[in-house]
Amino acid sequence: MSPRKDNKRIDIGGMSNTLNQHYEDKVRPYIDLVDNLRSLGVEKDLNLPAIAVIGDQSSGKSSVLEALSGVALPRGTGIVTRCPLVLKLKRVEKGAPWSAVLTYKDQVKILQRPKDVGSAVSSAQNVLAGEGKGISQQMISLEIKSSDVPDLTLIDLPGIARVATGDQPLDIEKQIKDLIEKFIKRQETISLVVVPANIDIATTEALKMTSKVDPNGQRTLGILTKPDLVDKGAEESVVNTVNNHVIPLKKGYMIVKCRGQQDINEDLSLSKALLKEQVFFQNHPHFRPLLEEGKATVPLLAERLTRELVEHINNLLPQLHKQVEYKLDKTFNEMRKLGDGVPQEETEKNNFLIRKINNFNQVLSDVMRAEEDTQNSEPKVFTKMRKEFAKWKQQLDSKAVRLEENLQDEVEEYTHNCRGKELPGFVNYRTFENIVKKHIQEMEEPATELLKDISGIVHSCVNKVVSSHFEAFPNLLRAQEHGKALEKIQSQFKMEKIVYSQDGLYSHRLQAVKQKPQVIRMLNADVREMAQHLNAYFLITSDRLANQVPLIVQYHVLDQYFSRLQASMLSMIGCENAMKLIREDSGVAQRRKSLKDRLERLRRARQLLAKFLLSVS
Repeated sequence: MSPRKDNKRIDIGGMSNTLNQHYEDKVRPYIDLVDNLRSLGVEKDLNLPAIAVIGDQSSGKSSVLEALSGVALPRGTGIVTRCPLVLKLKRVEKGAPWSAVLTYKDQVKILQRPKDVGSAVSSAQNVLAGEGKGISQQMISLEIKSSDVPDLTLIDLPGIARVATGDQPLDIEKQIKDLIEKFIKRQETISLVVVPANIDIATTEALKMTSKVDPNGQRTLGILTKPDLVDKGAEESVVNTVNNHVIPLKKGYMIVKCRGQQDINEDLSLSKALLKEQVFFQNHPHFRPLLEEGKATVPLLAERLTRELVEHINNLLPQLHKQVEYKLDKTFNEMRKLGDGVPQEETEKNNFLIRKINNFNQVLSDVMRAEEDTQNSEPKVFTKMRKEFAKWKQQLDSKAVRLEENLQDEVEEYTHNCRGKELPGFVNYRTFENIVKKHIQEMEEPATELLKDISGIVHSCVNKVVSSHFEAFPNLLRAQEHGKALEKIQSQFKMEKIVYSQDGLYSHRLQAVKQKPQVIRMLNADVREMAQHLNAYFLITSDRLANQVPLIVQYHVLDQYFSRLQASMLSMIGCENAMKLIREDSGVAQRRKSLKDRLERLRRARQLLAKFLLSVS
């Protein structure tokens, strides 16, 4: 249930705030939930609801954040924000001491005074992004507790630079845009686009970027700054922009006036700057209606942002809960595949190895029997092999058809060049034999291609079995029987050149061919007789090769390979080098640790979400 906005206005340390205590009690848990999830490091695994603050250089972005946070952030020319800064603002009771905590990498710094924040953030950026003008994607977290701030969390991103200057990297614009896009393209992110009121809003790079990832402006809120610099006569254009008439955004626009450079030079405090802002809008003939409509001043912006963030979090809670559950299941499955790692004691190591090998060999046996478990409706290994064997039979059948179509020309050529004393109608055996050998030889290359394709299927299967049982153990040897199968296939084709068939089988097939109507009319008796003998014999040979070649391939590439692999694995038990099989490399150990860490933070995230959903139900 989304928190309700109350209209009662109260003062918070000079910042007029419409959030009463009842509302704040409802707001804080939502923001704390996301802050706690972010503190767990869950953002490594899933996207959290956030408000990202973006703007071109010198847009007034830092001034807006200063006004909201009550502290002076780093200022200067060029790129000031060089790392994503998570700004966590937590309102405490009036009279409670101000405090801040800065966190980056493994560093935690406690800050006692607001004026220490700027230098502390600068130092952290130098550590993460270097002393120059480069940027870093590593995040800095700044948590501020004060009675003068709203309950709000923002992510400040570097200002968009157009051209590299000084010691900036040449591709600095691309680096910054890539970093900004990483955040604003997420559906979980609200983009807070800061734009100076005294320029044409359509030309700002920040708004162009958000329009690409959020074309309907569903997740974009525009903030206009520097209203005191608007030229006379241009005020109506600014009012139209804030009233959403120029470049419409679903969340619309607000306008604020923060400390300018002269205010800083005169050491104007942030609290006095808020009063000065209130007076500016109240006395401005064009902008006063915007104040009355709740579209102007930093305090009203703070209220608006808090409300937007809380509603955004509330809407995304179901999706967030589903994401955590999905990531937990996925991580658990990855952990299960890696296992618990190799035991330390020698006895346990041997038992561990035996279990691994037995499980591995059982899966290979299931594959040989075509009884393996398949996932995602993937066909079994033998099902894939059967399709390749069917293609081989189709190639043989196509060869038989082409042979019959081209036989007349071939026989005529052979009889013309090789015919001896025999009378027409007598078959010249040498001619018959030569034509048979020629066509049989042409099928040897497709047969070796079949072997190659089946080897690929089996090799892919072994890789998957290995990865599911010995993924952590890279020393497993994967020898194949490809060479023996190739030798047998070559021997088969050498035997086929002998030209042989059982007399009864050949006579029966020849009789069937002679009774079959001729596709091509052959007037020459030599051609007709030779064609019939060749058709009969090639049909016999085709049937023989259709069975024999797949049998050789299956026997060597699947059955013999798997059987030898199983035997080799079993022979490893008790051998001197057996432990090499289960020796983990450092990368796998690190991956297991990473998965354990992820599992732990996701479990804690699930607990946080479950507790929160129970409290608001």
